[in-house]
Amino acid sequence: MIPDLIVRRARQAGLADIAERALSGRRLDAEDGARLFAAEDLAVVAALADALRRRRHGDRAYFNVNMHLNYTNICRSRCRFCAFHRQPAEQGAYCLTPEQAADEVKKRLADPVTEVHMVGGVNPALPYGYYLDLLRAVKAARPGLHLKAFTMVEIDEIVRLAERPAAAVFADLKEAGLDSLPGGGAEVFAERVHRELFPRKIGAARWLELARTAHDAGLKTNCTMLYGHIETHEERVDHLLRLRALQDETGGFQAFVPLAFHPEHTGLSHLQAPTAHDDLRTIAVARLLLDNIPHVKAYWVMLGIPVAQMALSSGADDIDGTVTEERISHDAGATTPRSLSRAELVRLIADAGFQAVERDTLYRVVRVEEQPA
Repeated sequence: MIPDLIVRRARQAGLADIAERALSGRRLDAEDGARLFAAEDLAVVAALADALRRRRHGDRAYFNVNMHLNYTNICRSRCRFCAFHRQPAEQGAYCLTPEQAADEVKKRLADPVTEVHMVGGVNPALPYGYYLDLLRAVKAARPGLHLKAFTMVEIDEIVRLAERPAAAVFADLKEAGLDSLPGGGAEVFAERVHRELFPRKIGAARWLELARTAHDAGLKTNCTMLYGHIETHEERVDHLLRLRALQDETGGFQAFVPLAFHPEHTGLSHLQAPTAHDDLRTIAVARLLLDNIPHVKAYWVMLGIPVAQMALSSGADDIDGTVTEERISHDAGATTPRSLSRAELVRLIADAGFQAVERDTLYRVVRVEEQPA
């Protein structure tokens, strides 16, 4: 929709003031976010987000050629929303040695992978040196690979083990090969949700503190929100605005990644998964509120391919990457493929009406595909 048409439709939906402010580049607030989540006309909210997305990125949609490496599923946090974690003696529990992790990377030396996304559980048996050795081994296996590793939850554990300030630990990690961080572990910042779903894990203040320290160390990160479980719309808005406030300080967030909750096999299996309607609205509201974060991802692994394609017209400009052997959301019942080829990603972006652009982790352009016919 062109802006004048969007404003007319927004007026009919009772959102004219929000539309006028958003389209003129003025910042939206918490009340605006709550109204956008409550608005009956999703098409208007999506169209507003799409207009802002196109101002930034035109008809480009980004992806990268990456692989996931989950080095351990042993975790003491026992979050109720997680189906990935295992206890040390539990069937299916595993922990890769640094050499085994490097071997996983070597298996794909023939693939044009530019990034490894490496996260795992909070395994109480691992010492500080393990994490440094893990980074060094993976980096040595493929020196040109961008190593994006460790959620802030894992970083908190690494700092605890090091018994040193976080800034010094980030210096060690960078020296060992860390290039950026994925931004997971934020879940929802609301203390109510924290107490009920993940009380053993760090809360909002610590997550934000560590992200700030990472940015001060020169490391770019993403940021996330796990939605569609017990959180309210107001708690989602609060989460987004806390991310925006930190971005005002540091400028270190590259992309916001909304993560759709998958309840199967978790302690919340009685809940319904988010609908496509909720997925698209969350992405759209995020684009409208997060005016200082350049990119919003439609993570196809958790959304499903059709919804990820629709999300490109609802505020998202990135669909993540080839992924290759994602485990965490699939353990929770995700039915999407465990990976997609580069050609498949290009095709699904083109089928959605956008120009596929391969990027590296820092959003530098690797290759621009021909415009779809």
